[in-house]
Amino acid sequence: MSSTTVGGIASTPGFLSKERIVARAGFNRWLVPPAALAIHLCIGMAYGFSVFWLPLSQAIGISAPVACAPEMSFVARLFTAECDWPISMLSWIYTLFFVFLGCSAAIWGGWLEHAGPRKAGVVSTLCWCGGLLMSALGVYTHQLWLMWLGSGVIGGIGLGLGYISPVSTLIKWFPDKRGMATGMAIMGFGGGAMVGAPLAAALMSHFAGPDGVGVWQSFVVMALIYFVFMLGGALAYRVPPTGWKPEGWSAPQKKAGNAMITHRHVHVSVAWKTPQFALIWLVLCLNVSAGIGILGMASPLLQEVFAGKLLGNDLSFSQLDATQLAQIAAIAAGFTGLLSLFNIGGRFFWASFSDYIGRKNTYFAFFALGVALYALIPNMGHLGNIALFVAAFCIILSMYGGGFATVPAYLADLFGTQMVGAIHGRLLTAWAAAGVLGPVLITYLREYQLEMGVERAAAYDMTLYILAGLLALGFLCNALVRPVADKYFMTDAQLAAEQALGHDKGANGSTVLEWKAAPGSRPLVIAAWLVVGIPLAWGVWVTLQKTAVLFH
Repeated sequence: MSSTTVGGIASTPGFLSKERIVARAGFNRWLVPPAALAIHLCIGMAYGFSVFWLPLSQAIGISAPVACAPEMSFVARLFTAECDWPISMLSWIYTLFFVFLGCSAAIWGGWLEHAGPRKAGVVSTLCWCGGLLMSALGVYTHQLWLMWLGSGVIGGIGLGLGYISPVSTLIKWFPDKRGMATGMAIMGFGGGAMVGAPLAAALMSHFAGPDGVGVWQSFVVMALIYFVFMLGGALAYRVPPTGWKPEGWSAPQKKAGNAMITHRHVHVSVAWKTPQFALIWLVLCLNVSAGIGILGMASPLLQEVFAGKLLGNDLSFSQLDATQLAQIAAIAAGFTGLLSLFNIGGRFFWASFSDYIGRKNTYFAFFALGVALYALIPNMGHLGNIALFVAAFCIILSMYGGGFATVPAYLADLFGTQMVGAIHGRLLTAWAAAGVLGPVLITYLREYQLEMGVERAAAYDMTLYILAGLLALGFLCNALVRPVADKYFMTDAQLAAEQALGHDKGANGSTVLEWKAAPGSRPLVIAAWLVVGIPLAWGVWVTLQKTAVLFH
């Protein structure tokens, strides 16, 4: 193990330091993606937190909510232990998740590049799991402000650090498969709710009783499970020595087909000032806005557009009785589950595909296909073609997930790999903006059209056309992206200084910069993938069972 010299005295790097996790010759790079997945599968439960809303809304009443006095103020409800919380106040946790994800990723992305993925992963573990424990205390004492602070703020910071912690590392380990590498990790974030939501439901069912709804106990158990998985993932991170490459691989020579890919590096403090950053910010924001609004309204959208057609009759939504409404709600839940599978699969498929056709062309595909599908979907609904309608939204949600997974590699192509994690962190503010723009558009336009007397089956048409327009604008932004100008790149001296700050180990006489994985590492790789693959497979199976009702 290498040592550093402080004041003339040799010292061993700290256990969490970046220097401590520089891989040695023979290390198998396929051990890094499951480490990233272990963290992303845990923090991805943020998508599934709505499973707690209904039980928490009757935490005091148990069988039915105990309503607060109408005159009780919003602030007073944060501190009261006398009445139940409305779902509208609980759902603020979801908003806080993604606000603090974007803020923490933007603020501490540069620190992460210097500190390394292990330290960032450990901090993420403590924040996310500590936030769950604080939320458990909030439920136990019936203090909503503790839940907001625990899961929303502290947990949200853990989300941001955990989300970006593997990005730079994976891109450096897989210079030949940048898209696929980040797609594997970010796929886990999309799959977190698929594993966590049924687990939470099972735990609440186990702990629920006449004296409680079982939420605080479920938070404690999940915090402990997540702590083991996330800490294991963080400690398993390794970084390659600076200049490492897979044996036999050479960086492609710059030519017309890959003119977007640079072999130089832009500093994070400069990258956000470039026109390329602004354009990619808009590209991500517009792509996510179009998908995230639909994701949140998928269930009512299917029910209101097709209504009785889902059951084989021509009744409108307002003509259905309670039994029929329950039946189409179950079918819509299956539709939502199917979309989640395509959201996850799209992250891996599109990001991997981008390694062959290029990142810019991948986004062209997202926007061109998206415009066509959003423009055609209203006609599919009016014609009553459920199969085409469902297929169109599955493709759209695959591209929504693919946009998240492809953008880190797009950034690495444009700005280099040295600070891509920090640059990606700042770009995630586009996600926060899209999280407001998309849902607001689809929700308020729907309400406006219903107030104007538009039938429920047609209430989404204008919204879908507007979303198509957003994607057309995204297409234009993507078309304007050009290679970064020379003036923005770091000089050799600046790069060396940055690498010193990041404790990057460069080449010396004894450093091996090209190797094949040691033959004996294969069993360990298989074991690591099984650890994350089994929970993910279970989540897929549970989701498929729910989705099956859609095809009955």
